[in-house]
Order: sequence, then structure tokens, then C-alpha cells
Amino acid sequence: MKAVKQSVLDGTSKWSAKLAITVICAQGLIAKDKSGTSDPYVTVQVGKTKKRTKTVLQDLNPVWNEKFYFECHNASDRIKVRVWDEDDDFKSRLMSKFNRESDDFLGQAIIEVRTLSGEMDVWYNLEKRTDKSAVSGAIRLHISVEIKGEEKVAPYHVQYTCLHENLFHYLCEEAGGSVKLPVVKGDDAWKVYFDDTAQEIVDEFAMRYGIESIYQAMTHFSCLSSKYMCAGVPAVMSTLLANINAYYAHTTSNTAVSASDRFAASNFGKEKFVKLLDQVHNSVRIDLSMYRNNFPASNPEKLQDLKSTVDLLTSITFFRMKVQELSSPPRASQVVKDCVKACMKSTYQFLYENCDELYQREFQTDATEKEQQQQAQQKESGQGQDGQDGGPSIKSLDFWPKLISLIISVIEEDKNSYTLVLNQFPQELHVGQVSAELMWTLFSVDMKYALEEHEQHKLCKSIDYMNLLFKVKWLYNKYVADVPPYKGTIPEYPGWFEPFVLQWLGENDDVSLEYLHSAYDRDKKDGFQQTAEHSLFSASVVDVFTQLNQCFDVIKKLECPDPNILNCYMRRFAKTINKVLLAYADLVRRDFPRLTSREKTACILMNNIQQLRVQLEKVFESMGGNDLDPEAANILKELQSKLSGVLDELASMFANSLELKIQGSVQELGALLAKVKGGGNVALSKPSDRQNVSHEADMVLRPLMDLLDGSLSLYAQMCEKTVLKRLLKELWRIVIHSLEKSVVLPPLTDPGSNLPLLLSNTAKIEDVSRLFLNHVSGKQQVSFLELSKEAEKNLTPRQCAVLDMALDTIKQYFHAGGSGLKKTFLDKSPELQSLRYALSLYTQTTDTLIKTFVNTQTSQDQPSSEDPVGEISIQVDLFTHPGTGEHKVTVKVVAANDLKWQTTGMFRPFVEVNLVGPHLSDKRRKHTTKSKSNNWSPKYNETFHFILGNEEDPDAYELHFCVKDYCFAREDRLLGVAVMQLRDIVEQGSCACWCALGKRVQLDETGWTILRILSQRSNDEVAKEFVKLKSECRGQEDVVV
Repeated sequence: MKAVKQSVLDGTSKWSAKLAITVICAQGLIAKDKSGTSDPYVTVQVGKTKKRTKTVLQDLNPVWNEKFYFECHNASDRIKVRVWDEDDDFKSRLMSKFNRESDDFLGQAIIEVRTLSGEMDVWYNLEKRTDKSAVSGAIRLHISVEIKGEEKVAPYHVQYTCLHENLFHYLCEEAGGSVKLPVVKGDDAWKVYFDDTAQEIVDEFAMRYGIESIYQAMTHFSCLSSKYMCAGVPAVMSTLLANINAYYAHTTSNTAVSASDRFAASNFGKEKFVKLLDQVHNSVRIDLSMYRNNFPASNPEKLQDLKSTVDLLTSITFFRMKVQELSSPPRASQVVKDCVKACMKSTYQFLYENCDELYQREFQTDATEKEQQQQAQQKESGQGQDGQDGGPSIKSLDFWPKLISLIISVIEEDKNSYTLVLNQFPQELHVGQVSAELMWTLFSVDMKYALEEHEQHKLCKSIDYMNLLFKVKWLYNKYVADVPPYKGTIPEYPGWFEPFVLQWLGENDDVSLEYLHSAYDRDKKDGFQQTAEHSLFSASVVDVFTQLNQCFDVIKKLECPDPNILNCYMRRFAKTINKVLLAYADLVRRDFPRLTSREKTACILMNNIQQLRVQLEKVFESMGGNDLDPEAANILKELQSKLSGVLDELASMFANSLELKIQGSVQELGALLAKVKGGGNVALSKPSDRQNVSHEADMVLRPLMDLLDGSLSLYAQMCEKTVLKRLLKELWRIVIHSLEKSVVLPPLTDPGSNLPLLLSNTAKIEDVSRLFLNHVSGKQQVSFLELSKEAEKNLTPRQCAVLDMALDTIKQYFHAGGSGLKKTFLDKSPELQSLRYALSLYTQTTDTLIKTFVNTQTSQDQPSSEDPVGEISIQVDLFTHPGTGEHKVTVKVVAANDLKWQTTGMFRPFVEVNLVGPHLSDKRRKHTTKSKSNNWSPKYNETFHFILGNEEDPDAYELHFCVKDYCFAREDRLLGVAVMQLRDIVEQGSCACWCALGKRVQLDETGWTILRILSQRSNDEVAKEFVKLKSECRGQEDVVV
């Protein structure tokens, strides 16, 4: 060994070698010619032997591919490779005669022969010869060395590889299979592979035999790849590969050789290193796809190795892109993301298949607790037959909360541990978000399918589904809602649970109704007492809305993100509210008639209905107000209207219970009013008259005010404002109506024959009509002098003034200084207007009343269309004098036809024509035709003339036709009547037609009121005649045997 060592060191003369040098090409040469190019050629000199390539004209990236052979006998010799620019001008030829260099120097590479072994394909950077030299680029050489006596010895690079690998594996065995990493710092720390002794060995070999540092690094990277899962190794490999990347990819300023070409000339071998990287890349991907097992979060060292593994993956990607110059290598971020997703899928599958066992291990440490829960679960799920050893079951929902808990633990671990480690791609990869996204995606598929199965069977309680919904909602809101794929979107999970929520809401109907009845019965038993001193309603209302609000709180806590499904819930809940509140209103309506005598209790019950309306409005606002689903809003609005109707009904019912008392007070008022003496008009403008009238009004109102003071004071204390106003409206209606029917228009009676009341305040118009006709113009011969006795009930002008002032006092009382009914309501109320109108009738003239009658009674012929008793043919012509404006009416009675009348004696029909209207007291108002004997279709052809005057237009007049049977020595009997109003023929000026005959005329309430007022004017012939004409009706016919 000493002799060999000495011969190596001294370089004995026995050493010799054969060199084969191929000059392949150059890149990035500097331009020396004026044209901006060069004409390069290469000289290769070994010892004293020098050889030259051909010249490549005008090319800065020349290719020669020329091979030269040399023999070398001294290991200390050097290979000198120089690149020149050939010049062929006069100056160059002149310098060549003086043995001076005529060509421009482009750069050189000096290679020690002793560093060569085997075959090498290497790029060499061109270097300067002197400081003044301007060079750039690199040259590629293929060198083959055959040393005498070492023909069978492996090349130095192969020997170094064996040395490095053997040292590496030996040291790993010494360390028990792990890699012992040297502790060094600094920029060149990556070049230190072993501890001191082993490092010295490899460095000495590399220095002696020219092993490049990059070759050493690639060799060590190859060794580490077999142990890359050992602690700390991924970080070292990542650093090594990063520096290898830098060596090839970061070219120097004086070379234009591409990284791919430099790598292709590597002594390590391009294909070998690429294959090594592919193997490492695949292994890293496989291990990252199981990062939970290979890099547990509980081990900080492993988490650091995980981070370094991703860095290594990034370095591989960078190498492929920058050194291998691949156009689109797999991006590290995408690879890691795919690995994370693969790991998530396998993790979820593992959780799903081992849920029960994992849950007990993770969340239940007490063995007794585990056993109890297992027994309970088996009992609920039918001994686990459907659950398949702790899996999902249609009989129980226990599996899903456990799975959600496990999923949350995985997401939390990814979020808190792995996200902080795998943070190399913050814009492209967030492990916590990817974990939440994928876990939710997988979970949602299984959850949706399971709930579809449950919907078909519904073997679990609705409350269990609701609890599971809250668990799912919490999982989504806390971990999934802000994940990019789902952020800003409407989730699907509310749709999975929609049938179960609706089932729960349906069941809640029965619960709420049961709660309602128990609360109402308890309240009823306690006597509907106020809940507090200042609360005017009882406890049952509070209890009802407590139950409803609890239900609504559950709906709000669902925080349903799907507006369509939320609207569905709101519609269903609105139906629940409608059902419950109407049920409460029905209970109150059922019991209220029996409680009207207990005024305080009745007020509280009305307050309860009003409180329902107040609370309903609050619920409406909390459900969304104007933004609520239209269908749900309509349900609640209709309910509000129905409750308002119920309140009106109760107020009317309660007010009607007081009607007898009010009528008694009004009758006393009428009696006091009748005692007011004094005739003629009253001048209220005079203070003395006004004061006297006011005093009399106060006296007259005393009975009514005494009643109202006592009652309304109690109602004001016990009723809510809305209830009080509704009650006041009903009382106002009763008071004013009673005043009109009992005082202003008292019922007509016949003192001589004790006739029944005709126009009582409870009688219908049809009854009034029948009674009035029977007793005023029926078979009984009641003279109008007798009817005039009713005039004693007529109000004098002074009494009207007193009553009018009393009305103002009553109106102010009901207004109550603004806290009662509004003045506009009082003034516009139909009851007050009717009463004032009735009062005004007392002061109107007969002509005015008759004119009002003609203008308002437009349906007097209705009985003739319903039950005709014949018809008459008439022709009417209307004339107006052009000078005086006087109106004249010509009436021609042509014939009668089909008269329906039975008599036992002679039948002698005739026609009576009456003109009805104002200003006719001094004019002829009636004409009659001749009678025709025993003819039921008589012909008359008689013409009559009426003068109207010019005071009124023809619109104020009408023609009243009566067909009668003439009877000697007794009153003629009426067969039928017909009415024609002149306003109907004003435009045409004339009319010829058949008019159907009716048994009587049809009047409305206004007509009867006018008729009643005029009937009391016994001294007015026009009034008496008008009343008799309009009140007359057909009597009984003779019975023919």
C-alpha cells in the first residue's frame, strides 16, 4: 500500500493514459467581429500535443462534434481547451508572419488529467486568460480516459458512489436503522453529509480524484431517499435538492448554457436522477395520502417532518420545471391538496365504519358509562339488528350525533395542527377548509340518504329529528359555512329535515290546543282575574302566547338559511297560531253570554280578545312583518280581522245586554221632554233662550246620564282603550237608535181600538208596512181625524231644540275630551244622521216632505212585478210653456186589461188618476174615469189635464193610478195601483205604455217616516190625502160560492 501510495503521489514514469476528447459544441460565445458575430474554432492541447477543430463561420452557438486522441504519460498534465475567433483580414495575416496571435481569444477551460476517469460528458464554463480578457459562454466536451494498468478498475465516480453508499448504510446500522444527521450551520452546511471522520474520507477521495461537489450531493440525495421517512431526513433532502436545483438552474453571467443541457452532462446520469426523483415523488404522495397515520398530530417531530416532506415535494416540482424544463409538471400545491383529500376520504370512511368504537374511545372514558349507553342503544334500536353493529339505524338516530362529534374532532385537528404545518401554499391550500369541505360533502350524502329512509318509516320521535337538525346546523355554521365552495350559497341540509320539522309543527298544534284548554279552564276556575294591578287581561292569554312563543323560538333557533323552506315553516306556524287563537276566541264566545251580567268579568274577557290581537301583531313583526311570506301574512291578517270581528261581536253582545236599561232611561227622557212647554220657533242666538234650552236639555238628559255615568266609569277603568271604544260605539248606536224610535218617532197607536204598535224600535219595515196598511187603510174604517190624535206625540219646535242640544251633550259625553269616540265618527254615524234627519222632518213643510218622498221612493211598483193583478194602458204627454215656464201634463187613460177581481155583486171598474208633488194645494190633483159594468177589460179613452206650475221641475212629480170597483152607498174598493214618475219621461216628453197593477205600493224606511210625519198633520188636507193615497192597499175579495 505504501508503494502504491508513493507512486500515486509522485507520478512515476510508468503511468500513462489514453485520452479521447470530443469537442461537441459551445453556447453563448462573445461576439468579436464587427458584424456582431464570431467565427469560432477550438484548440485542444495535452502536454505538447495540440490539435484544432474546423472553423464555424458567424455562429455564437457553434457545433463541431470533432474527436481527438491523445496519450498522456504524466498524471500532473493538464488539458487546455481554448476557443478562438478566426480573423482573415490583412492585419491578421501580417501578425501571423511575426509569430504573434492573429485570432481573437474567446475563452478557455483547464482540466487536470488526474481528475479524470472513465467517460465523462461535461459542460465547462469558459474562463479568462488575463484580467483584460472578455469571455462568456461554455463548452461541452466528451472525455474518455483509459489509464494503463487500470483498464478493469471502475471509474473514480463509480468508486466514490460505492464509498459514499457503504459509509451511509454502515452509519445507519450503527444508529439502529435511523439516519444520524450532522449538526452544522452556514451556507455550505448542505455539503456536509456525515460526522467528521466519514466526511473527511469522502472529501479526501473527491479532492484526489476530482469528484464534483454536485456529484457528491446527488449521491447523498440518492442515499437519503431510501431512508426519507426517518426523523429529520425530509428536511435534509429538501435542502439538498434545493441546492442541486440552484446549481443547475442558476447559470452564471458568463455562460448561456441551459439548465437542461448542464443537467444532461451530469456525471451522475440524467436518467438515473430523474428516475430517482420520480420514485421519491410517488413515495411522498403515497405517504402524504395517509398523513394522519404517518405524521400524527400528537408528535411534534413528525409534524415538522410533514412540513419538510411538502418542501421536498416543492423542490421536486421546482427541479422538474427549472432543470428538466418540463412545460407543466404537477404543481406541488395541487399534489398536496389531492393527497389531503385522499386522506380525508379514507378518514371519513374509517369514522363511518367504526363510529361507535371510536366515539367510546374518544369521548367516553368511564367503562360503566360505555356499558350503559350500549345497553340503551341496543334497546332503542332493536338489539342492533338494523344498526349493523353500531351503524346507522331507521329505529334510532344515535349514530349521527356520534359521527358528527368525530367529524368535528378531525376538522379541529386539521384546523389547529395540520393547517399550521402545511402552510406553504396559503392561497391554494388551507387544510382546515379542505377538511371541512370534504367531510361535509361525504357526510351530506350519507345524511341525506338516511333521512330519506327515515321519512318513509318515521320510527323516531320528531323531537329527536329536531335535535339532530340543531347538531347538523351547528356543524355547518361553525365549520362549513365560510369554506369557499359553500360561502355565500344556500345549504341543502334544511331540505333534508323539512318533513320532520313540519311533523313537529303539526304535533305542536295538538300540544298547544291542549295547553290552551287547560290554561283557559284554570283561568275560568279562578274567575278570570287580572294578572296584575295594571294589566286588564287574565292569565290564560299570557299562557297561550307563552306556549306559542316557545314554539316560535325553536323555529328562530333553526336559523334556516333557505328562504323557501323558512317560508314553508312560517306558513305552517301561522296555521297553528290561527287554530289556537280562534279556539280561544270560540271558548270566550261560548261563555260570554252567561257572563254579561258580571260586568267586570265581561270586560276582562273582551280585553283578553284584544290582547290576543296585540300579541298577534307582535308575533307578526317577529316573524318578519312586511317581509313575511305573503301566504303566511294573509293567514295572520285574516286572523286579525276575525279576532276584530269577535271583539265587535262581544262588544255588541255586552251592549245589547244593557239595551233594556237604556230604553227605560230613554223613555224617562221622552216623558221629561213631553213636559217641556212652549210653542213657536226658538231663537238660540239669544243668550236667555239658549240658556233656558240648555237647562231644559240637562233636565231631560238626567235619567240617561245617570245610567251612562255609572256604567261608563266602570268600563273606562276595566276596559282597554280599543275595547272601550268598540263598546262606546255599540252603546252610542243603541242610545241614538232608542232616541229616534222612542222619542223622535214614537210608535203610532189607535186609542179607540187599542191598535198594536206600528213602528216600534224592534219592528221590521215589512211588519210596519203590514200593520200600518191594515189599521190605517184596511177594512177598519179609521178616520183620519182619529189618526190626527197621534199629533199629540208630535214634537214642538222647542222640544226639537231641546233634543238637538241634548244630542250635542250626548255627543260630547261619548267623545270624552278625545279619550272616547272621535267627533268625525259621531257626526258621520248613520244613527245620528238618521236621528237628525227625523228631527228635520218635523220642521219641514208638507210640500218639502212630499217632494222628498217622490225623489226617494223609486221602487213603488215592485209589488206589481212580483204579483200583478192586471194592467192599464195610458198615454202621458208633458208640455212646458216657453214664456212662463209653466208645466202641464196630459194623461189619457186608454183601457184596462185582465183585471183580477172576484165579486158577488155588480163589478163596475173605474180608473182614478192622482198627481203627487209639491205646490198642488191650490190645483186639481185628481181625476176619475167613468165606470164600466161587468167588464174585466174595459175601454175608457178618457183624457185629463194637470197644471204643475213653474215652482218645481217635473222631476218632483209622479202620477199615481188606482183601479177601483165602484160601490154604491159604501166606500169604493181598490183593485190595484200603479205609479209613473215624470222624471222617466222628461227627456222624451211623452210616453204610451201598459202599466202593471200591484196590490199596494212599496216604500222604504224614509217613505214610511214621511208618511208617519204627514199622518200627524190632521189639519192639512194635502197631507191627509197623500197619506190615504200611499197607505191604501187592496182588500179581501168576495168569496164566490
